[in-house]
Amino acid sequence: MQNNKLLEFVKKIQTDKQFGSLDEAAIKQGVVLRIFSFLMWDPLDLDEIQPEYDVGVGKVDFSIKHKDSHKVFIVVRKDKKNFKQYQEKLSINAVEGGVKITVLTNGITWWFSLPLLEGSLEEKRFHTIELHEQKAEDITEKFNDFFSKKKIISGEAVKSAEGIFYARKRELLMRKRELLIERYLPKAWDKIMSEPEKWLFDIISEVTKELCGSKPDKGTIEKFLASKIEAGAGMSGISKPKPSSSVQQAKTSVQSEDYTSKSIVSFTFNGTRHEVKSWKAMLLKICGIIQAEHKDNFEMVLSLSESNRDYFSENEYEFLNCEKISGTNIYVNVNLRAMDIVTLSSKITSLFGYKKRDLSVETK
Repeated sequence: MQNNKLLEFVKKIQTDKQFGSLDEAAIKQGVVLRIFSFLMWDPLDLDEIQPEYDVGVGKVDFSIKHKDSHKVFIVVRKDKKNFKQYQEKLSINAVEGGVKITVLTNGITWWFSLPLLEGSLEEKRFHTIELHEQKAEDITEKFNDFFSKKKIISGEAVKSAEGIFYARKRELLMRKRELLIERYLPKAWDKIMSEPEKWLFDIISEVTKELCGSKPDKGTIEKFLASKIEAGAGMSGISKPKPSSSVQQAKTSVQSEDYTSKSIVSFTFNGTRHEVKSWKAMLLKICGIIQAEHKDNFEMVLSLSESNRDYFSENEYEFLNCEKISGTNIYVNVNLRAMDIVTLSSKITSLFGYKKRDLSVETK
């Protein structure tokens, strides 16, 4: 079988020292073209493998084609020390040619990249093969996954590569979020300790609801705290709360209401009221506000997900119905019910440090 031939050839490269001393011309003919022939491509057919392809802004050593559509650009360079420089030029050529996958190799090291996706050159490199460091079986499997004729033509190779790219990006975002939490937890503690009476409102309100199913309003909590302070019930260091103005009303948590079959009129976030015509418009507006205020780390929204559902992605084809968030390359799932949108909006604002009471919704 063709895969067995590829496996045997990979093992030969790993054991035969002559492959490490080949010049670029020999690498192209004796390594690259042979590997792609084992992957069912015909090196003698210019409609499948076109050498010295001129993109317009430069040339690539090989272009893998199907029905006049360029699928993969390959560049062979002996000097591994300058691979990053070569990858940058190859990426520019791929963008110009609209090619989704590129290969940069010296015959031993292989860099596989997705040049059309957003990110640094290192982030776009979704897989690396080192023939002298990895198992021949694993190397053969990856060549088949990403460059077999069948998988390139069907688009399965690109989907597999993009799956690796997005999974790695989500992992990095989760790690970034963990680092942010580690950094800000001590600050959160200091803030609570400096203004304990302010934070006790939220704690008492939530715990009371858990115990009896009903949430007390702000005035009730203020009276309760005042009585405890006067009685000296372990409340040293906490100032007696000022009575609320009769005009001020406690905002009900947006997640405590049922918005099924209701139409939204407006929402108020962080003291500003926004009129919207639909629940989807509310979600997009919230995303826009947060993005404008938190441009440097807005990508943290990619970590918001449930066990069987993602809410954000850089791949628009991941959702049945989505919208691109202005100023970003991130898409938000808008195929959601009213209650889901309210819940997600609350999660978004909480992720960036806002309180539940900072968001309220007006319906009819």
